[in-house]
Amino acid sequence: MAKTQIESILNSVKKALGIEADYDHFDPELIMFINTALGVCYQLGVGPTDKPFAIEDDSTTWDEFMQGDQIETVKTYIFAKVKLIFDPPTSSSVLQAYQELIKEFEWRSNVDAETP
Repeated sequence: MAKTQIESILNSVKKALGIEADYDHFDPELIMFINTALGVCYQLGVGPTDKPFAIEDDSTTWDEFMQGDQIETVKTYIFAKVKLIFDPPTSSSVLQAYQELIKEFEWRSNVDAETP
């Protein structure tokens, strides 16, 4: 079973982007981009199914979004989506790698959602 994740969604994405948790200048944009990625997760059937999940600040944790073995994949997916919007790589090969990672996650999520 996966270890429980109690970390902030916003702060973990900021950390992955190389931004200190206490530096909040980009928070409104990052929250918007994170919520966009969480909305895609909802459409893919990942996370809460009753309504789209969204964050408002750094108090929302990964445990509130979902728990289980897929959480690390979801965290990587959210980071990759935000990275491509917020700070896209300048190298075309790195950009392509991010795009392929995102497509693979979306495909796997569709398969999981359609498999009983």
